[in-house]
Amino acid sequence: INAFDYNCHLDLIKLLRQEGELVKLRRARQKMSELFPLTEEIWLDWLKDEIKMASEISERENVYELFERAVKDYICPEIWLEYAQYSIGGIGQEGGIEKVRSIFERALTAVGLHVTKGTALWEAYREFENAILETAQPAPGSIPSPEQQQVLCSQLEKIHTLFRRQLGIPLLDMEASYAEYEEWSEEPIPETTIKSYKKALQQLEKCKPYEEALLGAETPKLAEYQAYIDFEMKAGDPARIQLIYERALAENCLVPDLWARYNQYLDRQLKVKELVLSAHDRAVRNCPWTVGLWIRYLLAMERHRVEHSIISEMFEKALNAGFIQATDYVEIWQAYLDYLRRRVDFTQDSSKELEELRSAFARAVEYLKQEVEERFSESGDPSCTIMQNWARVEARLCNNMQKARELWDNIMTKGNAKYANMWLEYYNLERAHGDTQHCRKALHRAVQCTSDYPEHVCEVLLTLERIEGTLEDWDAAVQKTENRLARVNEQRAKAAEKEAALAKQEEERAEQRKQVRAKKKASKKAKKTRTGDKRKADEDDEDEWGLEEGFQFHPSELPSKRHRGEGDGVLPEEDMEVETRLFGRSEKPDGPAVPKEKASTSRKDIPKVFHDSSKDKVTVFVSNLSYTMAEPEAKLRELFGSCGEVVEIRAVFNNKGTFRGYCYVQFKEEEAARQALGLDRTAVEGRPMFVSPCVDKNKNPDFKVFRYSTTLEKHKLFISGLPFSCTKEELEEVCKAHGNVKDIRLVTNRAGKPKGLAYVEYENETQASQAVLKMDGLTVKDHVIKVMISNPPLRKAPERPEPARASLPLAPRQIYGARGKGRTQLSMMPRALQRQTKPVAKAENGVVQNSPAASSGPPAEPEKMSNADFAKLLLKK
Repeated sequence: INAFDYNCHLDLIKLLRQEGELVKLRRARQKMSELFPLTEEIWLDWLKDEIKMASEISERENVYELFERAVKDYICPEIWLEYAQYSIGGIGQEGGIEKVRSIFERALTAVGLHVTKGTALWEAYREFENAILETAQPAPGSIPSPEQQQVLCSQLEKIHTLFRRQLGIPLLDMEASYAEYEEWSEEPIPETTIKSYKKALQQLEKCKPYEEALLGAETPKLAEYQAYIDFEMKAGDPARIQLIYERALAENCLVPDLWARYNQYLDRQLKVKELVLSAHDRAVRNCPWTVGLWIRYLLAMERHRVEHSIISEMFEKALNAGFIQATDYVEIWQAYLDYLRRRVDFTQDSSKELEELRSAFARAVEYLKQEVEERFSESGDPSCTIMQNWARVEARLCNNMQKARELWDNIMTKGNAKYANMWLEYYNLERAHGDTQHCRKALHRAVQCTSDYPEHVCEVLLTLERIEGTLEDWDAAVQKTENRLARVNEQRAKAAEKEAALAKQEEERAEQRKQVRAKKKASKKAKKTRTGDKRKADEDDEDEWGLEEGFQFHPSELPSKRHRGEGDGVLPEEDMEVETRLFGRSEKPDGPAVPKEKASTSRKDIPKVFHDSSKDKVTVFVSNLSYTMAEPEAKLRELFGSCGEVVEIRAVFNNKGTFRGYCYVQFKEEEAARQALGLDRTAVEGRPMFVSPCVDKNKNPDFKVFRYSTTLEKHKLFISGLPFSCTKEELEEVCKAHGNVKDIRLVTNRAGKPKGLAYVEYENETQASQAVLKMDGLTVKDHVIKVMISNPPLRKAPERPEPARASLPLAPRQIYGARGKGRTQLSMMPRALQRQTKPVAKAENGVVQNSPAASSGPPAEPEKMSNADFAKLLLKK
């Protein structure tokens, strides 16, 4: 169903091999190799299977062709060694010895410089030549003829040459090779060979740290390979640079940036056609979703004068590669159109190449409209750059202004008429290749349509008429620009008034909220005075979601909270009175009662958290900590001690003495506080710790920190449809097969229960793109998941009330979490008590009463009712 499902190809090959279906197995491998470069393991399995079945000469030739394909995918010493050893089996055929030597020489050119694996190839080559030497030896007791002596000397010289060549290359265990040469040679080792050997030893010492780093590193070893490449680039040996790039790509074949750097090096330094085009071809086969690699391939083919039909065929393959962004298709079309434009001889009025260019421009416009817009819901080319380039070609190179004007009319009808720069681009084209009449017409339309910078186009129109226009033209231009600017200024004034009204309304709301808070504070203070040491807990639950998202409380607004059921097992005094009055009794119920002192003691024992706002610059706010954290002060002092001297850690507890998950860390120096911000999102007891600047929200009410990005992140995936039972470890096991997973975040609701959503962060956007292709539609625990690049939709701003209703009183605004109104935020008031004697008027932010008293002055907060008040109302009813 999906020919590009890499894992499905592997499974099919594995099953066919188990079943012994050799014909189908060969066909499956052939199909996979046409779509993907095959790894070393896949090629070796394929080659070994084919070698077992090859007995005839024709079948051996097929194996040779298979080896040739294998060595082109990646630089693999094992495959070259297998190739050379297999060719030795055909030594008895005509030209067999020379063929073996040719393969060995090609293998040495490809991987003979491989520091860790090159030695095996050199030794195999010498063993082959030694075997030839044994056959050239005369029979014991016989005297060799001059011809035999010449062959013998020639063969000895071949082996000497191999030893000397190998000893001049930095390879592991080269000391053993030198000792072997000393033992084998009947003559002293030449001084030149000793010098080159010592020089190679010195080079080996320089390479060893990089080789050891590769041996100790975990896959994909990208950083270690990059350091090795930088080292070889400084040395400047093209063969060694090419080899280290190939080694890196064998283990990082899905990293487009690595392919791009390699191809750039080949394009600029080596410039060997076969080598360059082969590397570009392998790059796009490994990373077909990367448009930059396809563009470089097309340029390389043009640079090396490849036939036009082949370049066009490669462009069609690029269109079917499955790019992940609409703009990628615009880029590949532009690159191909540039190539077609360079083929045209514009000195001729008409040519086959010119018609092909025009046809390609028309096809590009249609393709972006039909194919790309349907897939991405956007054209990728909102400013119509392809049509602009087409118009420029027609005007400047073909002298066809009529066609250019038609194209610009089309551009303007696609929503670009409101932009001044689009009109000025068209005007400049008319100015250079058209006439004054069309310039004037374009500017008059621009003055009428432009909405972003109308003053600019008005100025250009007046400048044109000042230089070339008649008095009538000048008068018409002045009248048109004045009328247009008058309308623009009027619209701007209305917009400014509306903005000012909204700003004033927002200020009034802020003042109202401030008054409400002051009244609440005074009410609580008065109630505290009446009830002695007892305080009533706030009615609203702590917004844990707000803390999770990074909202910050300042010490000046820390609420004092106590929830029902959190006390010591008795009702507060006020609640006990309500209980007696509801049943008509005036005295308290019998039974043991805990003295008041016990309830109040727990509150008194908790020290209050005092904060000096002048120390905000040396203080950070830490949130999203676990409520069950034992000794948070000691834990955080140890954690933040690396940033600088910690003066004090003020952890915040509730009335029961339970840690509330946030605290304030004060440092001695401001620089230490800045360094502490770098610990943001550090995992502490399984939760990401949020570290924010300490900001007084009374002075900065709009300050808040959202801890996760709300914009496009190409290196991060959004996964939906996960089973609720899926754990972070299970998801990581699925995702790490496609790249290096840096972080996984399972999305939960307020209660901490999973929602079947997750964000997965990869090391780079290449790995993320590959994961989208491989994982989208995957089944996880009988759930089909959807995978896409993380690009959260923009959050809608809360609607503002209309200016006409600004004077109406507003009901107290309910603060909801980031996910809207929770299920538990329901009104608990009986319907009978919700009846209103007067009609209500609806406002955008809630329901307000149309009482005369409420319309004057700031709205008063509805008076809170105790349980006793509810009882009275019910009894009256």
